[in-house]
Amino acid sequence: MKSALKIITVLCLTLLVSCGGKEEKKKEKISYPTKEPIEQTTAPKDEVVLASKKVDLVNKGVGPITSVDLSNPVDQKMVERGQGVFKQMCTACHRENKKFIGPAPAGILNRRSPEWIMNMILNPEQMVKEDPLAKELLAEFNGSPMVNQNLSEEDARAVLEYFRTLEE
Repeated sequence: MKSALKIITVLCLTLLVSCGGKEEKKKEKISYPTKEPIEQTTAPKDEVVLASKKVDLVNKGVGPITSVDLSNPVDQKMVERGQGVFKQMCTACHRENKKFIGPAPAGILNRRSPEWIMNMILNPEQMVKEDPLAKELLAEFNGSPMVNQNLSEEDARAVLEYFRTLEE
């Protein structure tokens, strides 16, 4: 019993000695003289513009659509139809206003021709093989190709009409 009491006493004393009496030493700050900033003489790198941000309103893409007239006001019935098609067929990969698996369609008509958009919807396989911008998009979006949803031209036109209402 006496040896157990001695061991407990030694442990308590060791604990008190090891925990107590710590004082934090103040670190002395060392200052160095500053030098004048060195002027960079290297030329700035050309900024890389992502394919999803590039503006190309001339390219019509590869596919059956050669001309689309958007001079008429937005057709609200067609917008509703296009919104339904988009929500049913496209939201697995696209979000209206943000990058997801594929690019966001908001403001797309400020960057692409309506023909290019419809050809991409109707003919994504051939577009990715032959259209340089579609190839760049494929690379930007980690090689995730757009799936052909086999939409009719009328459905694709309705989706395009819906895209007309989306703002960036």
